[in-house]
Amino acid sequence: MTSISRSVAVVLFIFGLVILFVLALLTSLPVAAQSTGLSSASEGVLVGTVVDSAGPVAGALVKVQLTDISSLSADDGTFAFDGLTSGQTVTVTAWAAGHYIAWTIGVVGGEPISLTLEAYYNSDNHQYEWFEQDGLEGSASCGSCHPSYTEWQQDAHANAARNPRFLSMYLGTNVDGERSPDPIKNNLGVTQRPDLTKPYFGPGFLLDNPNRTGNCATCHTPAAGKIRNAQNCGWSGCHASTTSEYAGPNILDPGVSPLQLTGDAVEGISCEFCHKTEKVYINAKTGLPYEDSPGILSMRLLRPQEGHDLFFGTLDDVVRPELPVARDSYLPFMEESAFCAGCHHGVMGGVVGNMEVSGGVLVYSSFSEWLDSPYSDPENGKTCQDCHMPSIGTQFAAYPEKGGPQRPANEVHTHKMAGGYDEDLLQNTLSLTTTAQLAAGRLWVRVRVTNDGAGHHVPTDSPIRNLVLVVEATDSTGQPLDWRSGSLLPEWAGENVGQPGRIFAKTLRDQWTGEMPTGAYWRPVEVVTDTRIPAQATKGSTFSFEPPNQGKSRIHVRLFYRSAWPDLQEWKGWDDAAILMEETILTYP
Repeated sequence: MTSISRSVAVVLFIFGLVILFVLALLTSLPVAAQSTGLSSASEGVLVGTVVDSAGPVAGALVKVQLTDISSLSADDGTFAFDGLTSGQTVTVTAWAAGHYIAWTIGVVGGEPISLTLEAYYNSDNHQYEWFEQDGLEGSASCGSCHPSYTEWQQDAHANAARNPRFLSMYLGTNVDGERSPDPIKNNLGVTQRPDLTKPYFGPGFLLDNPNRTGNCATCHTPAAGKIRNAQNCGWSGCHASTTSEYAGPNILDPGVSPLQLTGDAVEGISCEFCHKTEKVYINAKTGLPYEDSPGILSMRLLRPQEGHDLFFGTLDDVVRPELPVARDSYLPFMEESAFCAGCHHGVMGGVVGNMEVSGGVLVYSSFSEWLDSPYSDPENGKTCQDCHMPSIGTQFAAYPEKGGPQRPANEVHTHKMAGGYDEDLLQNTLSLTTTAQLAAGRLWVRVRVTNDGAGHHVPTDSPIRNLVLVVEATDSTGQPLDWRSGSLLPEWAGENVGQPGRIFAKTLRDQWTGEMPTGAYWRPVEVVTDTRIPAQATKGSTFSFEPPNQGKSRIHVRLFYRSAWPDLQEWKGWDDAAILMEETILTYP
């Protein structure tokens, strides 16, 4: 054999080894990661490719709709599902961040399929006209397809713009529209204590600041203004109304008022507002929203230009065959607690009138409380949505007659986001343990309250909310036993003032008027006490009484939730009754 022949033989031998190595490597790869050539699929296998305008898409989430069968597309955009029933027709969806959900129909064992991802509009059109459909406007247009609309109607978010507590506090009136007198101010322009010998209907932001809108709209009515939700004077309400008038158009946006609203703005936190929120800006140093960016100022909305649309959701396999253009995109962020942080973390401060507010007072704090609790553990914790938007079992996300398929039990979540107004939720938030014993000639009653059902302090957010623990001890004839030790309820306990018991609340003092507790937290305030009960914490109290000469003692312990301090509730005419959260009755011996 010549040297040339030997060389050719060696080359062919090496080439053959390479071919065998490549074949062995391909057969060892998982099916979903191989590039199949996509000529045809084996029995029980469905293959395809995910592409966008630039070519194959790697890492796209591909799914057989309404199943747990899913895969990520390979580097060349291909995917494969095996173990299916040959000849079966299935709907396959694909999604990647920044894109609408794509979908197509495939036949198992048949021809390869292709899914084309379309990037969605990636900036915010603050002049966007909120959604209309079937002759309906705003959230009602969502209700023509989605059962969750009727749940949302019962939710506090839906009524954020119409909440009588919010409006009467903003205006300085009671619920009947009767207005408190203009505040008494000293020569420095600082508000003084009101004259309670005259008709008085409680404090009000506009009473103290008649020429400013404040930043209330950023959380309560974020759809009220068609101005950019960057950090700007129009949303933060820093300037007097005359300032924007003198500045001229296109220089300084006027303040966004939560009053005299029409159309979609009246809805408060509408369906579309949440479902067009892509991001909440979080300070990397603190893990919290920025203190000067409440509500909409901390959010990145993607309101599209005319001719486009976009709805974010927690379903990754939505199919809308009836629509001429894509609308839906999957947003995992909607299932994170940080999605709620913009409005549930509020630090009060800034300038009121001519006086600088000594700011930095954390008033709304349920998100930071959750963050500091065991519930924020990514392995074993729970999100805000887990408790306030739990799954409601096998259900339709859209009515069947509108093309909505029946969803697995864990995919549809209630939009009746139960909170401090929901009696069932409150009665499953805390547990109460009471013991009694006779020692040193006294009847000792020990009460322990445990927050074993909430991922934040109880009560949380608005500091006018409070819990009242009332402890009563009587003899066999019903006569009260003489109290000997333990805390007595203060004057702001309402009808239970002076009785053995305890208040659980974040108590604020108005630094201008000295009033305590105060709900006027737009003024300079300070936290006097914070006796609320953190997540998974227990607070105990001990009381002693003079035991009866004979017979048994009856101990009656009750824990009430109140949405406001009694004086404030009376001034404003709010009729929210106290809710009995827990109750224990025992006899000794």
